[in-house]
Amino acid sequence: MIYIFDVDGTLTQSRNVIDPKFKTFFQAFIKKNRVWLISGSDKDKTIEQVGFNIWGSVERAYQNSGNQLYINGELEYQYEFELPIQCEGLLEMFLERSEYPYRYGNHIEKRDGSVNFSVVGRNCTQEQREHYDVWDKEHQERKEFAWEIRERYQNLDAVVGGEISIDIYEKGKDKGQIVKDIKGKFEFFGDRLSPGGNDFPIQQQIIAQKRKGCKTHHVKSWKDTEKILQ
Repeated sequence: MIYIFDVDGTLTQSRNVIDPKFKTFFQAFIKKNRVWLISGSDKDKTIEQVGFNIWGSVERAYQNSGNQLYINGELEYQYEFELPIQCEGLLEMFLERSEYPYRYGNHIEKRDGSVNFSVVGRNCTQEQREHYDVWDKEHQERKEFAWEIRERYQNLDAVVGGEISIDIYEKGKDKGQIVKDIKGKFEFFGDRLSPGGNDFPIQQQIIAQKRKGCKTHHVKSWKDTEKILQ
Protein backbone atom coordinates (compact mmCIF):
# COMPACT_ATOMS: atom_id res chain seq x y z
CA MET A 1 0.00 0.00 0.00
CA ILE A 2 1.22 3.47 -0.93
CA TYR A 3 -0.01 6.49 1.01
CA ILE A 4 -0.09 9.69 -1.04
CA PHE A 5 -0.58 13.11 0.51
CA ASP A 6 -1.39 16.57 -0.75
CA VAL A 7 0.40 19.23 1.34
CA ASP A 8 -1.65 22.46 1.70
CA GLY A 9 -4.73 21.81 3.83
CA THR A 10 -3.79 18.14 4.24
CA LEU A 11 -0.44 18.02 6.05
CA THR A 12 -0.28 21.74 6.92
CA GLN A 13 -2.52 24.74 7.08
CA SER A 14 -2.34 26.35 3.65
CA ARG A 15 1.19 27.79 3.09
CA ASN A 16 2.05 27.34 6.78
CA VAL A 17 4.64 25.11 8.40
CA ILE A 18 3.63 21.70 9.69
CA ASP A 19 2.39 21.47 13.28
CA PRO A 20 5.34 20.29 15.46
CA LYS A 21 3.46 17.43 17.16
CA PHE A 22 1.97 16.24 13.89
CA LYS A 23 5.43 16.46 12.30
CA THR A 24 6.78 13.98 14.86
CA PHE A 25 3.78 11.69 14.29
CA PHE A 26 4.11 11.88 10.49
CA GLN A 27 7.87 11.22 10.52
CA ALA A 28 7.20 8.03 12.48
CA PHE A 29 4.49 7.09 9.98
CA ILE A 30 6.92 7.52 7.06
CA LYS A 31 9.41 5.14 8.65
CA LYS A 32 6.81 2.35 8.69
CA ASN A 33 5.00 2.99 5.39
CA ARG A 34 5.50 3.83 1.73
CA VAL A 35 4.74 7.55 1.40
CA TRP A 36 4.55 9.90 -1.59
CA LEU A 37 3.82 13.64 -1.66
CA ILE A 38 1.98 15.54 -4.40
CA SER A 39 1.75 19.35 -4.29
CA GLY A 40 0.74 22.13 -6.62
CA SER A 41 3.70 24.10 -5.27
CA ASP A 42 7.39 23.83 -6.14
CA LYS A 43 10.05 21.98 -4.16
CA ASP A 44 11.26 24.97 -2.15
CA LYS A 45 7.77 25.89 -0.93
CA THR A 46 7.04 22.30 0.05
CA ILE A 47 10.29 22.05 2.01
CA GLU A 48 9.45 25.34 3.76
CA GLN A 49 6.20 23.77 4.93
CA VAL A 50 7.06 20.18 5.87
CA GLY A 51 10.82 20.46 6.39
CA PHE A 52 13.65 18.80 4.47
CA ASN A 53 13.65 15.69 6.67
CA ILE A 54 10.10 14.78 5.67
CA TRP A 55 10.49 15.86 2.04
CA GLY A 56 13.75 13.95 1.66
CA SER A 57 12.56 10.77 3.35
CA VAL A 58 9.44 10.05 1.30
CA GLU A 59 9.80 7.70 -1.70
CA ARG A 60 8.61 10.29 -4.20
CA ALA A 61 7.84 14.01 -4.12
CA TYR A 62 5.73 15.24 -7.02
CA GLN A 63 5.83 19.02 -7.37
CA ASN A 64 3.84 21.47 -9.52
CA SER A 65 0.83 19.14 -9.79
CA GLY A 66 2.98 16.20 -10.87
CA ASN A 67 4.94 18.04 -13.54
CA GLN A 68 8.15 17.65 -11.58
CA LEU A 69 9.26 14.46 -9.81
CA TYR A 70 11.95 13.99 -7.18
CA ILE A 71 13.02 10.51 -6.09
CA ASN A 72 15.15 10.33 -2.95
CA GLY A 73 15.70 14.07 -3.25
CA GLU A 74 17.00 13.93 -6.83
CA LEU A 75 15.20 15.45 -9.83
CA GLU A 76 13.93 12.58 -11.98
CA TYR A 77 11.51 14.27 -14.37
CA GLN A 78 10.35 17.75 -15.35
CA TYR A 79 7.74 18.94 -17.84
CA GLU A 80 8.10 22.39 -19.36
CA PHE A 81 5.07 24.59 -19.98
CA GLU A 82 4.68 28.07 -21.46
CA LEU A 83 1.43 29.91 -20.80
CA PRO A 84 -0.02 31.35 -24.04
CA ILE A 85 0.44 35.12 -24.09
CA GLN A 86 -3.29 35.58 -24.75
CA CYS A 87 -4.10 33.65 -21.58
CA GLU A 88 -1.66 35.75 -19.59
CA GLY A 89 -3.56 38.78 -20.86
CA LEU A 90 -6.78 37.18 -19.64
CA LEU A 91 -5.28 36.82 -16.16
CA GLU A 92 -4.36 40.50 -16.18
CA MET A 93 -7.97 41.23 -17.10
CA PHE A 94 -9.16 39.11 -14.16
CA LEU A 95 -7.01 41.26 -11.87
CA GLU A 96 -8.76 44.38 -13.15
CA ARG A 97 -12.22 42.80 -13.12
CA SER A 98 -12.14 41.26 -9.67
CA GLU A 99 -14.27 43.02 -7.07
CA TYR A 100 -11.92 41.96 -4.28
CA PRO A 101 -10.44 45.30 -3.13
CA TYR A 102 -6.87 44.33 -2.15
CA ARG A 103 -3.73 43.38 -4.11
CA TYR A 104 -0.39 42.43 -2.54
CA GLY A 105 1.82 41.40 -5.47
CA ASN A 106 3.06 38.20 -7.16
CA HIS A 107 -0.22 37.48 -8.93
CA ILE A 108 1.08 35.33 -11.81
CA GLU A 109 3.70 32.80 -10.71
CA LYS A 110 5.27 30.68 -13.45
CA ARG A 111 6.35 27.22 -12.31
CA ASP A 112 7.78 24.13 -13.99
CA GLY A 113 4.81 22.62 -15.82
CA SER A 114 2.18 25.05 -14.53
CA VAL A 115 1.20 28.63 -13.70
CA ASN A 116 -0.34 29.78 -10.44
CA PHE A 117 -2.70 32.77 -10.48
CA SER A 118 -3.92 34.73 -7.46
CA VAL A 119 -5.99 37.92 -7.31
CA VAL A 120 -4.91 38.79 -3.77
CA GLY A 121 -1.33 37.84 -4.63
CA ARG A 122 1.08 35.32 -3.15
CA ASN A 123 2.89 38.09 -1.24
CA CYS A 124 -0.06 38.42 1.13
CA THR A 125 0.23 37.65 4.83
CA GLN A 126 -1.56 34.72 6.47
CA GLU A 127 -4.25 37.08 7.77
CA GLN A 128 -4.74 38.56 4.29
CA ARG A 129 -4.83 35.04 2.82
CA GLU A 130 -7.57 34.00 5.22
CA HIS A 131 -9.53 37.19 4.50
CA TYR A 132 -9.55 36.44 0.77
CA ASP A 133 -10.45 32.78 1.40
CA VAL A 134 -13.56 33.79 3.36
CA TRP A 135 -14.50 36.35 0.68
CA ASP A 136 -14.03 33.83 -2.15
CA LYS A 137 -16.18 31.19 -0.44
CA GLU A 138 -19.03 33.69 -0.60
CA HIS A 139 -18.37 35.06 -4.10
CA GLN A 140 -16.95 31.92 -5.81
CA GLU A 141 -14.60 34.09 -7.84
CA ARG A 142 -11.90 31.46 -8.38
CA LYS A 143 -14.39 28.89 -9.66
CA GLU A 144 -15.73 31.45 -12.13
CA PHE A 145 -12.26 32.42 -13.38
CA ALA A 146 -11.17 28.77 -13.69
CA TRP A 147 -14.31 27.97 -15.69
CA GLU A 148 -13.67 30.89 -18.05
CA ILE A 149 -10.09 29.76 -18.71
CA ARG A 150 -11.28 26.23 -19.55
CA GLU A 151 -13.97 27.59 -21.85
CA ARG A 152 -11.63 29.91 -23.75
CA TYR A 153 -8.65 27.55 -24.03
CA GLN A 154 -9.61 23.98 -24.86
CA ASN A 155 -6.04 22.70 -24.42
CA LEU A 156 -5.71 24.15 -20.91
CA ASP A 157 -7.10 23.14 -17.56
CA ALA A 158 -7.61 25.44 -14.56
CA VAL A 159 -8.53 24.33 -11.05
CA VAL A 160 -8.93 25.89 -7.62
CA GLY A 161 -6.00 25.18 -5.29
CA GLY A 162 -5.20 26.16 -1.70
CA GLU A 163 -6.92 29.23 -0.24
CA ILE A 164 -6.11 32.00 -2.72
CA SER A 165 -5.15 30.70 -6.16
CA ILE A 166 -5.85 28.84 -9.38
CA ASP A 167 -3.48 26.29 -10.96
CA ILE A 168 -3.25 26.36 -14.76
CA TYR A 169 -1.59 23.72 -16.94
CA GLU A 170 -2.02 21.73 -20.14
CA LYS A 171 -4.93 19.30 -20.10
CA GLY A 172 -3.85 15.98 -18.64
CA LYS A 173 -0.94 17.56 -16.76
CA ASP A 174 -2.82 17.71 -13.47
CA LYS A 175 -2.33 15.68 -10.30
CA GLY A 176 -4.18 12.75 -11.86
CA GLN A 177 -1.17 12.04 -14.11
CA ILE A 178 0.70 10.41 -11.21
CA VAL A 179 -1.81 7.53 -10.96
CA LYS A 180 -0.18 5.82 -13.95
CA ASP A 181 3.05 5.57 -11.92
CA ILE A 182 1.42 3.64 -9.09
CA LYS A 183 1.57 -0.14 -9.14
CA GLY A 184 -0.93 -1.75 -6.79
CA LYS A 185 -3.18 -0.20 -4.19
CA PHE A 186 -2.94 3.29 -2.77
CA GLU A 187 -4.76 5.76 -0.54
CA PHE A 188 -4.80 9.47 -1.31
CA PHE A 189 -5.39 12.28 1.18
CA GLY A 190 -6.43 15.71 -0.09
CA ASP A 191 -8.53 18.74 0.79
CA ARG A 192 -9.63 19.67 -2.75
CA LEU A 193 -11.33 16.48 -3.93
CA SER A 194 -14.58 18.10 -5.04
CA PRO A 195 -15.13 18.79 -8.78
CA GLY A 196 -13.05 21.81 -9.78
CA GLY A 197 -10.48 21.22 -7.02
CA ASN A 198 -6.87 20.42 -7.85
CA ASP A 199 -7.02 17.02 -6.08
CA PHE A 200 -10.14 15.89 -7.95
CA PRO A 201 -8.24 14.51 -11.01
CA ILE A 202 -6.82 11.74 -8.80
CA GLN A 203 -10.37 10.64 -7.95
CA GLN A 204 -11.25 10.77 -11.66
CA GLN A 205 -8.29 8.58 -12.61
CA ILE A 206 -9.15 5.96 -9.99
CA ILE A 207 -12.54 5.63 -11.69
CA ALA A 208 -11.24 5.90 -15.27
CA GLN A 209 -8.52 3.30 -14.71
CA LYS A 210 -10.84 1.06 -12.65
CA ARG A 211 -8.34 0.91 -9.81
CA LYS A 212 -9.90 -1.51 -7.35
CA GLY A 213 -8.77 -1.27 -3.75
CA CYS A 214 -7.67 2.37 -4.15
CA LYS A 215 -9.47 5.13 -2.29
CA THR A 216 -9.38 8.81 -1.41
CA HIS A 217 -9.84 10.66 1.87
CA HIS A 218 -11.38 14.13 1.62
CA VAL A 219 -9.95 16.00 4.62
CA LYS A 220 -10.47 19.54 5.85
CA SER A 221 -7.21 19.89 7.77
CA TRP A 222 -4.09 18.07 8.95
CA LYS A 223 -6.06 17.14 12.06
CA ASP A 224 -8.42 15.04 9.92
CA THR A 225 -5.40 13.38 8.29
CA GLU A 226 -3.93 12.52 11.69
CA LYS A 227 -7.21 11.00 12.92
CA ILE A 228 -7.47 8.73 9.88
CA LEU A 229 -3.85 7.55 10.18
CA GLN A 230 -4.02 6.78 13.91
